[in-house]
Amino acid sequence: MKNYKLYISTLLLSAFSIGGCTKLDEQVYDKVDAAGFLTRRDDVIRAFLRPFEHGYWSIQGNELYGVNENSADQVGTFNRQGDWQNGGYYQRMHYHTWTPTDGFTTGVWTNFYQGIVLATNSLQDLEGISEPSKLGVTPEELTDFKSELRTIRAWFYLRAFDFYRNIEIITDVKNSTQGKPQSPPQETFAFIEKELLEAIPGLPIRDQLSNQGIGRWTKAGAASLLARLYLNAKVYTGTDKSVECEAVCRDIISGKYGNYALDNRWDAPFDYTNVLGPSEVIYGFPGTLARTHWQYDGGMYFNALTYDAAPLYCGFTDFGQANPKYAMQPGRDVDSVEYSFTLGKPFVKFQRYPDDLRLKKYKNLGNSTREGMFLYGYLPFTRSTNGVSRPDTVRGNKGPYPLFIRDQVGLFLGTKPGTKISDKESNMNHADHNSGVFFVKYPLYPTPDPNRITSAYAEVRLSEIYYTLAECLYRRGDKAGAAGLLNQVRKRNFPAGTTSLYLADGSQLTDQEMLDEWGREFFGEGRRRTDLIRWGVFNTGTWWDKKPDADKHTEIFPIGRDILNVNPQLKQNPGY
Repeated sequence: MKNYKLYISTLLLSAFSIGGCTKLDEQVYDKVDAAGFLTRRDDVIRAFLRPFEHGYWSIQGNELYGVNENSADQVGTFNRQGDWQNGGYYQRMHYHTWTPTDGFTTGVWTNFYQGIVLATNSLQDLEGISEPSKLGVTPEELTDFKSELRTIRAWFYLRAFDFYRNIEIITDVKNSTQGKPQSPPQETFAFIEKELLEAIPGLPIRDQLSNQGIGRWTKAGAASLLARLYLNAKVYTGTDKSVECEAVCRDIISGKYGNYALDNRWDAPFDYTNVLGPSEVIYGFPGTLARTHWQYDGGMYFNALTYDAAPLYCGFTDFGQANPKYAMQPGRDVDSVEYSFTLGKPFVKFQRYPDDLRLKKYKNLGNSTREGMFLYGYLPFTRSTNGVSRPDTVRGNKGPYPLFIRDQVGLFLGTKPGTKISDKESNMNHADHNSGVFFVKYPLYPTPDPNRITSAYAEVRLSEIYYTLAECLYRRGDKAGAAGLLNQVRKRNFPAGTTSLYLADGSQLTDQEMLDEWGREFFGEGRRRTDLIRWGVFNTGTWWDKKPDADKHTEIFPIGRDILNVNPQLKQNPGY
């Protein structure tokens, strides 16, 4: 049994070597050809693995990451003197003025449903196996494979449900090529819940997989998806599921679904060691420099850097220049005065606890170690010319001046820090390359560090379960219990003897502080929009260059025009 698990995990890693998804322009409901009959063990394993590489790509594909972050209050894609203006595409994300013709509205649907079709096709292939021993597969293995396919399909459905709400449930791609009408949210919720509950008994626990389990859906992984579903149930269906949410979180933390432990360093969940146990990564996609590494792609974290930060400041030269697409929304105006609104201001929210270790400027320390999570101020490096070395600092692409990166958005150009500028405008269309603090969640170790770009993408972390349980306790009035859970995670963010932990009675916790703490721990992880909606401020709140929406219809996105043209049974979401 141990050998088969190692074999599958090795093949799973190999599946991530194809460089991404293919045929991304195919119609969503094209029938997947099943003519290639399963005749041996390797065929079964390949059928099992089909959806996993697409799943990894899907974390950022077709602007999923971009719109989930840009529509919220922490990250922005600013028009930097014409760079990233893109016809107002990212401005519409920020202002919630998107339309069904914006590319992401079709692209994200395609992203999700290609995964659903791939998983369903593989599941139906495996369900057709009546005598697994003839293919060199044990009944236990076959049950495991089918359970994992149901889980990854539920993961695709859960994200589609959160994004569009009114979606169609597809469970057969062998006998039908036609789309279906949408199911009401209550039916979709029940379907996802049932799939996960029925999958859990057939899934392995991480203890069985040893250190070869990264990329495998386990009992704890499926239970964590249930926790996500229950946490947001009132938004999704109008029915509160906090009791169920609390129960499943306690089961995960207690070890019912396998043994996991919180990491003792803030950066460990994102470091190259996150594929090993004990680790808090409950589900992750394995990545390597030579194969796929989608969190390091331009659709995610590599473009959360200024142009030459990677090669010159970090010493990472494998990818060349970044393209500064993502940065933190500012907490201060061009005169360095903090804005008065309570939402947003992510860097300021970190600074509320000044001894937070994450606040240090990102720096590679050697031997595959780093400190800090942010890029700000000057970014110095040593320039060598004709054998002569001299100190220098990173510049942008709009002039020869050194960049001074700051928690402000405006046209600072070559203005030195501390000097006020006459142009007071600060908005999505008025930024330069000094504007907005950049972030480095996953390390960029220098070339040729052997562990560079080898972190798994941490899709589900044990910290999320602690925070989810803390929210359940807070909402039923147990602030002390909530504070205790949050502090179990937060203590790694501060030096010994810190005074920044919450008081034991939880008296510092408010709705805003809970939301702020979600934002600090999970900053830049693509979930901020969902958290704002759950706390009731996504449409009603004010943050930098963003006024409240006229109504709540923007809590879900429109279905793209091209998708509606493919399946005339689909109805556009209300308000679009």
